Amino acid sequence: MPIQANKPPPPLHGKVALVTGAGKNIGRAIALVLARDGATIMVNGRADAAAVDGVVGEIRAAGGKAVAAMGDVSDPAVAPRLAADAQKQFGGVDILVSNAGLRRQTSFLDMSFEEWREILSVALDGAFLLGKAFVPQMVAKGQGGAFVAMSGISTHVGTPNRCHVSASKSGLEGLMRALAVELAPHRITCNALSPGAIDTARAASAGPMPASRINRPIPLQRFGTVDEIAAMVRLLVGPEGTFITGQTIHVNGGEFLT
Repeated sequence: MPIQANKPPPPLHGKVALVTGAGKNIGRAIALVLARDGATIMVNGRADAAAVDGVVGEIRAAGGKAVAAMGDVSDPAVAPRLAADAQKQFGGVDILVSNAGLRRQTSFLDMSFEEWREILSVALDGAFLLGKAFVPQMVAKGQGGAFVAMSGISTHVGTPNRCHVSASKSGLEGLMRALAVELAPHRITCNALSPGAIDTARAASAGPMPASRINRPIPLQRFGTVDEIAAMVRLLVGPEGTFITGQTIHVNGGEFLT
């Protein structure tokens, strides 16, 4: 009988990742692909525990490791609690994916300050709070790390009735650029990923797809898939992405060209 070489471990073996907004759509796809490649996943969601438990179940059924990590990332008390859980269960995280966000469509003239703050609190404040809670774990582990924040094309092309969303994503990109330089001595990469039109299930609160998006041509003549976004996140947080930092990576089928 021929001797078989030992099968190498998956590329993310031994890594621990927190993925926020991971109960459906892009977040779910990210959690699944990172788990497939060996990472232990903390699956975060704000309120839909059934969706989060479903993703955890999918990962475990495929032979991976995952736990639910419920909580609203805009609440300053949540990230420290999740970080304490990560430290206790896994010794801290190596990968942080800030994907949680809210979509609303309201004209600037009709927008209240409360709605403005609600949108920024999840995407931008949430990423700040997550970084404050989890980056120290990466630093303490001394093995580098990866921080990815989910931006979006609307902040680059301008989309009516979504100035709060655009502002939150612009802030995320600035945060990642600054942290990329500040955390480089610790070998922690920090990047933003900006999806274009992606085929996802829209929440009722997001409203219909803006007409400007429908009418704007995509050179590749199709929407992207959640798996294509997840694959780029996987590249950024894996061993192949350790020389990529401070970037905004556009995945949009040519709809916006840098």
